[in-house]
Amino acid sequence: MLHLRRICGGKAGDSMLKDAFYEVYTKFKIHFYQEIFQRFQSREASLTTVETFCVESIQALGSPTVNEFATFMRISPPNAAYKVNSLVKKGYVRKVQSREDRREFHLEVTEKYYNYYNISTSYMNEVMERVSRRFTPAECAQLEEMLTIVSRELMPEVALPHVRTPD
Repeated sequence: MLHLRRICGGKAGDSMLKDAFYEVYTKFKIHFYQEIFQRFQSREASLTTVETFCVESIQALGSPTVNEFATFMRISPPNAAYKVNSLVKKGYVRKVQSREDRREFHLEVTEKYYNYYNISTSYMNEVMERVSRRFTPAECAQLEEMLTIVSRELMPEVALPHVRTPD
């Protein structure tokens, strides 16, 4: 936390908010890593770390083309195509031909991915249920408003076409 304080300025009130945000963000990440490593031990996991980042980005982008995915990830189209083909072979992504332009294919994540993705979303859903029980509806509405502002206004570097709430 001291490292984060140095990066973020060091004002006492601001630092407490930053520390709290960093702690929540870190707990979500670490929980996800714990679940992934547990699956590695039981031989259930079949995605590399980079493949996980790729398929999560494809899911967040909705139904991108390979070129849209490459542009978003800031990688070359051939590199993106290689990564996508690996995900297709493993069954986490499928290519769906565009109805408008038959030469174009859109990427869609598969049920296999959603089963894998459930590792992180199930914990998020569990935490959100706890939030709903712990805070009043007005406090939950205020938190939702604040998070929406952070996402839409304060994070312009990551422009997603739409964000679906996982089930």
